Amino acid sequence: MNKVNQDNAPATQNIVKNRRQLVLWIGALAVGAVLGTLGLHGLDALMTFVATVYTRLFQFLAVPTIVLAITTTLASIGTQKDTGRIFRHAVTYTLLTTFAAAAVGLILYLLIRPGNLPAQMVAGGQGAIPKTLGGETYYDHILAVVPNNLVQPFLEANVLSLLLVAAAVGIALAKMPVSPRRDTVMNLLLGLQDILFMLIRALIWALPLGILAFAAQLSAQVSAGVVADSLGRYIAVILGGNVLQFFVVLPLFLLARGINPVRHLGRMLPAVLMAFFTKSSAATLPVTMDTAEKRAGVAPKVSRFVLPICTTINMNGCAAFILVTSLFVMQNGGTHFTLPMMLLWLVIAVISAIGNAGVPMGCYFLTLSLMTGQGAPVGIMGIILPIYTIIDMVETAENVWSDSCVAAMTDKDMKGELHR
Repeated sequence: MNKVNQDNAPATQNIVKNRRQLVLWIGALAVGAVLGTLGLHGLDALMTFVATVYTRLFQFLAVPTIVLAITTTLASIGTQKDTGRIFRHAVTYTLLTTFAAAAVGLILYLLIRPGNLPAQMVAGGQGAIPKTLGGETYYDHILAVVPNNLVQPFLEANVLSLLLVAAAVGIALAKMPVSPRRDTVMNLLLGLQDILFMLIRALIWALPLGILAFAAQLSAQVSAGVVADSLGRYIAVILGGNVLQFFVVLPLFLLARGINPVRHLGRMLPAVLMAFFTKSSAATLPVTMDTAEKRAGVAPKVSRFVLPICTTINMNGCAAFILVTSLFVMQNGGTHFTLPMMLLWLVIAVISAIGNAGVPMGCYFLTLSLMTGQGAPVGIMGIILPIYTIIDMVETAENVWSDSCVAAMTDKDMKGELHR
């Protein structure tokens, strides 16, 4: 019994720590909102400076995080043995559930129709970025995805181009025979990824200051009634899509495979709650694997292969967030969407989410990078940041719930073919 208590102690400490962090973030949001109403010019200028610094730091970390996550994931897949069938099942369910999540978000966006933010705020955010895409056709935009050198995609923050490069390098590493040279490259990439995660954790540690600044900036610059209506509709789309995916779409997938969704959710509840408080599917992974095997009865050969992969590529909540937020930000920048354009962005959101790192605020970093590459008014991402804490918690819980569903469905498909 003492051994069990000792094993559970770190998880309990993490939950308490993250609850305290949540209280601190909410407190920073409240204090920032109050400071913004004071109307002090010097204070407003300081808050704007701090908010700009945080936005630049997010942009700095976003691109390399995406590239390394995709490269290392694809490269590591190639080192696994006798997992071809498991991998195919897992990827199929991942794509189906992720497309479904993005589609639900798109449908809600069309039904609820969030309005635009005040023009002065959009203009302020737009003034900080170059207008490089105004005269481009879609042919030019698609052609620009194919890089002609290694440096240009990084300098331009062209995420689609970087996704292509990362995928190519990852697949090439996966196909390379095992050798000291390959191991050296992999260790270098994994080491760089660890460094980035350390930097992200440091930025998140100091994030209350950023939230305070963004909340003060929002409170000082924007008419509360207009923003409340526009942001309220945006939040309704994001959270409504997550709720539908969590309680309707994913259970329907489980029922189609003959799995009781209520029973499975009850067994996976410890991992889902852990994900809610940590806001990181990667940090929750050990709990997810242990819960899937010991409580949900998933074969270890399935859980220990599928769940680590799903932590990176199965991002239901992230796909919906990327799509809805991208549409919202670009709409505020003056873009008028047709249905084919929205469907194109649905595909982009799914592809981008597949390469997202399972770390806190990973979806936020990814969306910010995408919008930077599009020349959209990324200042709006600062307005979203104070409310992203709650969104991130809900999305991470949904992602881990989806990971467990993919593992359970794959396990059901592979029954009789695995030695347990």
